[in-house]
Amino acid sequence: MIQHSYSLTTTAVTQAQIWKLMSDIDNWKSWDTGVAASQLHGCFETGQYFTLHPQGGPKVRIRLDEVRANEYFRDLTRFPLAKMYGEHWYEVTPEGLKLTVTMTMKGLLAPLWNKIVMKNIVAGMGEDVQRQIEAAAKL
Repeated sequence: MIQHSYSLTTTAVTQAQIWKLMSDIDNWKSWDTGVAASQLHGCFETGQYFTLHPQGGPKVRIRLDEVRANEYFRDLTRFPLAKMYGEHWYEVTPEGLKLTVTMTMKGLLAPLWNKIVMKNIVAGMGEDVQRQIEAAAKL
């Protein structure tokens, strides 16, 4: 298992604002420069799927593995002999809203898929969270 996390606490946005931004998958490309297109198939709830077309990469089908409204969601991307989980927490604290993203790769070919896919996601997590905050603040 390979795992990386990033956290940031901010007073610039509320839990409701960040949730509205993140659950609107069809519009991720408006704030995420790494996304060419994305589409939610159904509602933003456990068991539903969305497709993500990263800039310069193939479309992937991603499952919403667990969704707890306003607080947390985990997505699952399947690769040959590996699974990648993206966990997103939105925790209200006395210091502000704590945003935490954890990426986990599991499976026999986890090291390979980490090098091909996850290392690039992890490298940009800080910038991605900052863009999320900036976009959510406008909602």
